[in-house]
This record gives sequence, C-alpha cells and structure tokens, in this order.
Amino acid sequence: MKKNDPYAALRFREFNIFLLVRFAMVFAWSMQFVVIEWEVYSITKNPLSLGIIGLMEVIPAVSMALFAGHIVDQREKRGLLFKCIFGFSAVSLGLFLLTWPRVVGDLSTNTVLYTVYFLVFLGGIVRAFLGPTIFSLFSLLVPKKVYPNAATWSSSMWQMGSVVGPAVGGFFIHWIGVHWSMCFVFAFSIMALLLLLQIPKKPIMNPNIGEPVMKSLKEGIKFVMNTRVILGALTLDMFAVLFGGAVALLPIYAQDILKVGPEGFGILRAAPAVGALLIMFTSAHFPLNKNAGKKLLAAIFGFGICIIVFGVSTWFWVSVIALFLSGATDGISMVIRSTILQLRTPDAMRGRVASVNSMFVGSSNELGAFESGLTAKLMGTVTAVVFGGGMTLLTVLGTGAYFPKLRNLDLRKDLEEHERE
Repeated sequence: MKKNDPYAALRFREFNIFLLVRFAMVFAWSMQFVVIEWEVYSITKNPLSLGIIGLMEVIPAVSMALFAGHIVDQREKRGLLFKCIFGFSAVSLGLFLLTWPRVVGDLSTNTVLYTVYFLVFLGGIVRAFLGPTIFSLFSLLVPKKVYPNAATWSSSMWQMGSVVGPAVGGFFIHWIGVHWSMCFVFAFSIMALLLLLQIPKKPIMNPNIGEPVMKSLKEGIKFVMNTRVILGALTLDMFAVLFGGAVALLPIYAQDILKVGPEGFGILRAAPAVGALLIMFTSAHFPLNKNAGKKLLAAIFGFGICIIVFGVSTWFWVSVIALFLSGATDGISMVIRSTILQLRTPDAMRGRVASVNSMFVGSSNELGAFESGLTAKLMGTVTAVVFGGGMTLLTVLGTGAYFPKLRNLDLRKDLEEHERE
C-alpha cells in the first residue's frame, strides 16, 4: 500500500460491497424518514408530531442499545446484519401498505398516525442492532492500517445516501406521491440484502463467548468512560446533534416560512449532506489526523453558527447555503470521530462501544428531532432553531475546557502504531 493512498480501502473487494450495502441502507432509511415526516406533518400540521416521530425511534434505540452491543460482540456479524436489513424491509413494507389509498381510505386519521408511530418504533429496535453491527463488520474487511481511509469512505457513503435519499424523497413525493415513494424505499432495502450475500461470514473476534450479559455490559461502559478521548468526542457530538437538530423542522420551513413546496424541501433536506459529502471526499486526499482535536472543536463551533444563520433566514438560497456549510462542518466532525473510534476500540469490544456511541450520538438525531419539535411548539420555530445553535456553541466551549486530552488530540501517533503492527 502506498503511503497516504487516498484509495487504499477501495482496493479490497469486500469493503467495496460493504460500501454499496451501507449506501443502499442509508438511502432507504433517510428517504423513508423524509417521506414519513412529510406525510405526518401534512396530516397533523403540528410541529410536535415531527418530534414524536423522532421519539418513537429513539426510545427503543436507546433502551436496547447496550444489550444490542453485547449480542453483536457474541454473534457472527454478516448474518446479524442480514437480519437487521430484513427487519427494516419489513417496516418499509408496512409503511408502503399503510400509505396505499385503498387501505388508508378505510382508516381514521388517528389510526394511520398511530400505526406510523408504531412502525417507526419497530424501526428503532432494528436501529439499536444495525449501528453496532455495521461498525463491527467494518473492522473485519480491511487491515488496521487502512482504518482511517476506510472510515472516510464509509462515512462518505453514509453522507451520499443522506444526500440522495432526502432529495429523491422530496422529488418523488411531488412526482409519484407518498405511497409509491415508500415502494422505492422497500426496493432499495431488498437490494441491500442481495448485495450483502456476496460477503462471506466472518470470524467472531470476542474470546469471551457466553460471557454473562451484565458483566459484558459493564466492561463496555467502563472502557468508554475511562477512555477520555472517546468519551469527550461522543459527548461533544451528542449535544451538538441534540441541540442542532434543525433538520427535523424543515417541513415547517419548507411549507410555512420559506414556502418552497416539496421540491424545495428536498433541496433543503439534502443540502447538509452535500456539504458533508464534499468534505469527506476531500479528506480522503487530505487527512484530518494532524491536530484532530482542535479541528473537531472548531468544526462543531462552525456548525452551531450555521444553524443560527439558518434559523433567522427568510431567503431560500441563504438557508440552503447555511445548511450546506453546516453539513461541511459536520462532515469534518464525523470523519474525525469515526477515526477515533476505529483506532482506539479493541476488536473484542466493538459492538459494545458502538452501542454506547449509538446512545450518545446516533439516537441523539431522533432525540434532537423531539427536542426541536417540543421547543418549536413552546418557543416558536425560529426561536427554537436559534436556541439550539446557541447551545451548540456553549457545548463546544465546555467540552474543550473539560476534556484537554481531546482538545490536544493528534491521531498521527495512533497511525504510526498501527503501521508497525
């Protein structure tokens, strides 16, 4: 492998298949979330209903996360990921049938709404297992010295799915309606299942198979709490996502403030991911390992400023640019955080560490959606977004002061150690 080869991870066939699977799943999940957001707000015209969607997913995702991490560390990863994608496909099929006009016509509005919430809740259960499984399988597909480059490409696929999924969702709502949009989501989840079958089963790296659940969970939590760099990175991102969850309110901005309809909604929803995607492709060629801690803090501080600008803007393209820049800064954060986790986590504990990560960060997207919906109901939409951006700025200042090891982090030493292995 050439030094600083930006395509190092892409030279492994199984990893390329993994990237396609990840793209298909993120595309399907993000498109589904956008379509459901639009449908629920169209039915209720209540900002709190958007928050409830996030809450219905975050409750099972958080409550089952630690147990899911234990299961992931005890099981074969490819087979477990297959079950996760199958579960998501079942939820998507349910939403497809629920949005069928022939079915909806015989149901009351409340029945449709509560059934949507229930299916989203089931998706949250799947989500609890999906993140740790993907994180653990990732490490079995490339050598450790390629982890930083692989983390960049993996995050890029995540962001590409986040770009295309919402954009396609917005346009498809306009072109073919909510029902057939959900059919498209279901088709992509089936494609992910077929692609995954091309990756053979992998060995279980955990030497403590059959370890008691409580002992296993305590070890995972203890490791994260004692590894200050990981704890600081997770804490920083959790609060940034929690308070900066303005995207949950985009249906309100698109329909009531900017008045740009479903096409504009798709553009707004995709703008952050476009910014993040460009940053990630750039970081494959220009790694962020030097002074990674300072770059992480600066990126999230910039993210908070972008959220405030978006909140007060009444011009569509100013809002798009603010969201684009928020995605660029978030992309820097994601690449650095992913690299920290991959380099600092032992193979035997990847499922449990990823589950803690999903509690801190992954589920904070949905919890942030609930927080945004609730504050929008109490304060008004614009005030809620500005409040969230301001809290993000305070979080960066507090984290930088409380976690000096994170602030002074330089990942080049970690890379040198793995190069010697």
